[in-house]
Amino acid sequence: MKSMTTTSLFDFASSQVGELVSLFPELDFTAYQEKIEQALVMKENMTKDQLSHLFVLSSVERISMEEPNWTYVAAHVLLNQLYQKAAHTRNYDASAKYGSFYDLVQELTKMGIYSEHILQEYTKVELEELEKEIVPERDSLFTYIGLVTLADRYLAKSHSGELYELPQERFMIIAATLMRKEPKEKRIALVKEAYWALSNLYMTVATPTLSNAGKSYGQLSSCFIDTVDDSLRGIYDSNTDIATLSKSGGGIGVYLGKLRSRGSDIRGFKGVSSGVIPWMKQLNNTAVSVDQLGQRQGAISVYLDVWHRDIFHFLAVKLNNGDERQRTHDLFTGVSLPDLFMEKVEAREDWYIFDPHTIRKELGFSLEDYYDEEKGKGSFRDKYQECIEAANNGLIGEKGLLWEVVPAIDIFKDILKSQLETGTPYMFYRDTVNRANANRHEGMVYCSNLCTEITQNMKATTVVEEKTEDGKIIVVKEPGDFVVCNLSSINLAKAVTEDVLERLIPIQVRMLDNVIDLNNIPVPQAQITNQKYRSIGLGTFGWHHLLALKGIKWESEEAIDYTDTLYENIAYLTIQSSNELAEEKGAYPLFSGSDWETGAYFEKRQYTGEKWTKLRQSVKEKGVRNAYLMAVAPNSTTAIIAGTTASIDPIFKKEYSEEKKNYKIPVTAPDLSPKTTWFYKSAYEIDQIWSIKQNEARQRHIDQSISFNFYVKNTIKAKDLLNLHLEAWKSNLKTTYYTRSTSMVEIEECESCSS
Repeated sequence: MKSMTTTSLFDFASSQVGELVSLFPELDFTAYQEKIEQALVMKENMTKDQLSHLFVLSSVERISMEEPNWTYVAAHVLLNQLYQKAAHTRNYDASAKYGSFYDLVQELTKMGIYSEHILQEYTKVELEELEKEIVPERDSLFTYIGLVTLADRYLAKSHSGELYELPQERFMIIAATLMRKEPKEKRIALVKEAYWALSNLYMTVATPTLSNAGKSYGQLSSCFIDTVDDSLRGIYDSNTDIATLSKSGGGIGVYLGKLRSRGSDIRGFKGVSSGVIPWMKQLNNTAVSVDQLGQRQGAISVYLDVWHRDIFHFLAVKLNNGDERQRTHDLFTGVSLPDLFMEKVEAREDWYIFDPHTIRKELGFSLEDYYDEEKGKGSFRDKYQECIEAANNGLIGEKGLLWEVVPAIDIFKDILKSQLETGTPYMFYRDTVNRANANRHEGMVYCSNLCTEITQNMKATTVVEEKTEDGKIIVVKEPGDFVVCNLSSINLAKAVTEDVLERLIPIQVRMLDNVIDLNNIPVPQAQITNQKYRSIGLGTFGWHHLLALKGIKWESEEAIDYTDTLYENIAYLTIQSSNELAEEKGAYPLFSGSDWETGAYFEKRQYTGEKWTKLRQSVKEKGVRNAYLMAVAPNSTTAIIAGTTASIDPIFKKEYSEEKKNYKIPVTAPDLSPKTTWFYKSAYEIDQIWSIKQNEARQRHIDQSISFNFYVKNTIKAKDLLNLHLEAWKSNLKTTYYTRSTSMVEIEECESCSS
């Protein structure tokens, strides 16, 4: 851009400052204006673009705990830049802020950026009606860091990187895409309702949906979970499926518990198996090499049962010392833990570890297929005792090779060591999960996903037949349950304070349900599972923000009581919405025999009272649309966009910096003020027992699980961290996510899930 005259630049700067003063009267712009004017004097031939950039940087550097609202000043200046860029590429007057929505759709469809579906499904008149619904003023809701994140990563650009799409248009495209298969007589009204929910930042969709909805590429789901079959074909097929999903940005959870251990036999040859570690190395290579068009490496978590013979090697794979040939630093790990193991740890008793292949071959059952139906008794511990007796009677091979006896606490010591050094393994309490599984009639949950909030039925895919016919190779597979996570989250700090949950949750559940039918998942068994269960994961973020706004201390009984009340209401509205959708569109195919139908779901959670009784009866008669309904994901990326706190987590600090390209962006706790500051206690200063108790109250109402982190100081004693895990297990938490210590570098999360 050509430089303007000094006089015209001064006039432009003066008008810009005047506009900002009128918009933000609580801030003092004197020093700000002086800096701008001084820069104009010192730098000759400054362009208007350079001046606009100076406005942004001068606003950003003033963001502080004392004056947090400078973030909105910076966002306002950046918005004006975005309006200018979009107007230039689309050839309209920037003073209008937004151009023709119909023309935008036409142009990006012609470029191949947008899918042709939008123009095929919607008429010009309909798109022009949706344009009238766009509210540019809602752009003022963004903080600077939120707007930068949205603009850099998610707004549609040309292949050469020119900006076309603006924030409200992205929200409208998402709304129109997710509602395009709805009946025409009510479709536009539903699009408007979805846009209302998105544009007011009452909710967010998962980042794959945020990024790919309306586009001609990519899929809409966040995470997947695969169960690997104990066969060479099964292992390599799973690796191919994982690579295929990772290519399009999905985060993958992988259950390896069916694989034979080190020292097991292969085709009758004794002691030749290398165990699970070599296959983990293969997955590690997949994560690194399938790097999503060079943007970021794949994100894969692997889970193993704590009774698996390879558990000690497994717990060492992320450590920074030892044999590098046995390390998989780019994978995340999780351990599947039965109640019995936790009891043995607490009692300081012995624990038997086995080769799962030998148990299947010699005893005729798979130990991982059982769980304790009640606390303290059940089929898992019965089968586990059978394995112990078989081992001691010499029926399942040689001690030290195919089975071993170790102090249970020794395994837990290795868990703690790895957690304090790497943040993992995640903890998956398998008995708690399966007892609460609303679809026990159709399967078993072996592990969770990359972010520990998904708990759904799982089953390995197997090859039934491979043959040649008419010169073609035909492979017939028995599809397993390949779990798919379709996620979206409520912004508690806005939706609750503005009292919109009753209006919000029905449209949010409908949006999530529509993702299932619109998605084109490139792995067939995942597509089949998605349709069988129609699982969704409605979650929340902005919890600490909400507590601060309400003046509730984190470490208080009031916070626990409020958690219970709020999440019961969210659960009620979510189940009710899925029930209403079932009446309209039909229940999920496997509804018959589920805890939803029998009423066991409501009994286990002690839901009583007139409204719950009526809902239970309605569910029994009409069903629910979705087999699984709620899951609380980490939400770190979308929480930034929405200007609130991540997930159910406490804040790290009241003020910190986010690194972006060549500069740092100061960020403060949301709505920080003399009133709220007292309720923003740092995560590492909070007694974690209070967090566990909050999550216990919350977990009762969440049918799946919750991404729940421990925040501990690096000086914590091993026994104290052990006690936190024991308390989490006793409190019926289904999973725990990272153990974050103050000595750790920032843990890199899966972006898909963290949305």
